[in-house]
Amino acid sequence: MKITGAQIRAARAFLDWTIGDLSAAAGVSDSTIRSIERHNGATQITGGLQPTLEYRATAREESIAKLAHALTAAGITFLPETALGAGLRGKQR
Repeated sequence: MKITGAQIRAARAFLDWTIGDLSAAAGVSDSTIRSIERHNGATQITGGLQPTLEYRATAREESIAKLAHALTAAGITFLPETALGAGLRGKQR
């Protein structure tokens, strides 16, 4: 299932986590989290070579998987996209 930057932002808001909190929980840098949250689509590279794009896309997917794992461990369930859009569900603590 594809997880969007908007879902990650919403999950952080639900948990009342800062980017620093998520960074510590997932082992992903603050700047990478900001980039993922800002760009819902494909990796953004301008003027780069194809191998660079492929490497960056792979690194981005690995980072998203780490973020999803950390957020899921904290009680977030990501909901797949339907005609109504993507979403998430969280457990109150």
